[in-house]
Amino acid sequence: MPHRTRPMASLLVFLGVNAVLLTTISPVYDFVCFLPYWDRRRERRRKEREATLMKESE
Repeated sequence: MPHRTRPMASLLVFLGVNAVLLTTISPVYDFVCFLPYWDRRRERRRKEREATLMKESE
């Protein structure tokens, strides 16, 4: 082989990268999921749904 393989080092690098990704995904997830945009969108859709139900009941 032209170079030495280092399975332990590659395993540690792999686990380190996964640990970094795991710790950074939580704030990103919270930022995306709890934006006020989603609350406003949910409220708007609820009002639209109520308006269509009121029209249908008339």
